[in-house]
Amino acid sequence: MSELLTGDFYEFENLLAADEREILLRVRAFLKENVVPVANHYWARAEFPLDLVKGYAGLGIAGLAHPECPGPRPSGLLSGFLALEMAHADPSMATFFGVHTGLAMGSIATCGSEEQRRRWLPEMSRMEKIGAFALTEPEGGSDVSGGMRTTARREGDTWVLDGAKRWIGNGTFADLIVVWARDTEDGHVKGFVVEQGTPGFTAIKIENKMALRTVQNADITLRDCRVPETNRLQQADSFRDTAKILRRTRSGVAWQACGIMIAAYEIALRYAKEREQFGRPIAKFQLVQDLLVRMLGNATACLGMVVRLAQLQDAGIYRDESSALAKAYCTTQMRQVVGWARELLAGNGIILDYDIGRFVADAEAIYSYEGTREINTLIVGRAITGHSAFV
Repeated sequence: MSELLTGDFYEFENLLAADEREILLRVRAFLKENVVPVANHYWARAEFPLDLVKGYAGLGIAGLAHPECPGPRPSGLLSGFLALEMAHADPSMATFFGVHTGLAMGSIATCGSEEQRRRWLPEMSRMEKIGAFALTEPEGGSDVSGGMRTTARREGDTWVLDGAKRWIGNGTFADLIVVWARDTEDGHVKGFVVEQGTPGFTAIKIENKMALRTVQNADITLRDCRVPETNRLQQADSFRDTAKILRRTRSGVAWQACGIMIAAYEIALRYAKEREQFGRPIAKFQLVQDLLVRMLGNATACLGMVVRLAQLQDAGIYRDESSALAKAYCTTQMRQVVGWARELLAGNGIILDYDIGRFVADAEAIYSYEGTREINTLIVGRAITGHSAFV
C-alpha cells in the first residue's frame, strides 16, 4: 500500500472505501511513473503528450461517473481525490482530463438523450474519442450566459452555427466539441456536439500562454457550420442546463486547487530539509517553519471543505452555492500557498528545475477558470442574502 501524501495531514484519504483507495493508488502510481517525469518538458514546449492518452485510458476511470459506461459508480469523494491527485502531479494534465470527463462527457450525460449517451459516452470513456467544451467567447466570459453571441439557426433537420469561442481546452485535437449557442428563434442557449473536421469549424491553438502551457487551448471559429438535429443535446434548453454541468465541475476545480497546494507544500518541505544556509538546513529556521505551517494549514482547511462538499454531493443536497464557495475559497488559498512556496525556494522558485515555478504559473489559470472568484462570490452572496447583486 502506498503511503498517504505528505500534505494530507489529517489523513482524509483514509475516508475512502478500500476498493476506491485501490483505484486512487493505481492512478497515483501511473502519474508518478509516467506524468511527473515529463511534465516540465511538455510545459516548457507548450506541447501535449498525446502518447500518454493511451495510459490514461488504461486506468479505466474516464467513464466512472456515467451509467452508460462500464464499471462501478464512484463516490463523490473518489472523484474528488482523483482530481486532486492529477493536479498534484500536473495541473495541465488534470485540466485536460477534467475537460474531457467533466465538461464534455458531463454535458452529454446531463443534457443528452438516452440515444446520444449510448452513441458517444462509451467511446469517450475508453478515450478513443476525446471531448472539448466550447462556452467562453472572445468577448464573453463571466457574462456569457446573457451575452452569448454564437448563434444557432435551424433549417429543417440541420442547425447552422455561427460565432467564435475562446480558451477551449483540448480544442485543437478533440474529436467531439460541445458547443453552446443561442437559438435565433427563441433566444435560449442550446448545446450541440460538433465533430472535428465538420465544414465551417476551425480551431487554432492559442500561443504565448504563461499558465497550463501543456493544455492545447484553441480559438474556435464557426462559420455556416452545419450539424444535424441528432447532434443537438436534447435535454439542453436554456443556460440553466449548462449551469448544472458547471456546478459539478466547479467542485472539481476546488479539488484541483487542493492538489496544487499539497504539491507546493511538499516541494517546499523537501527543499527546506535539503537546502543549507549559515551551516544548517533552512528547515531549522523559525520563519521557514512558519511558512510551511501556513501552507499546510491552508491545504488542510481546504481539503476538509471539499471532503464535506463531496459528502453533500453523495447525499443529493448539493447546490450551486456549495461548489461556488469551495471554488472561490480554495483557489484563493491556493494562490497564497504557491506564493509562499516560491518565496521559500527564493531564486530556485522561478525555474522549472524545482517544479514550483510551474505550479505558481498554473495556479493563475486554475484561479480564473470555471467562474472567477468574483462571480462565484456573487453566487454565494445571492444564496445567503436572497438578493442578486449581478448586473
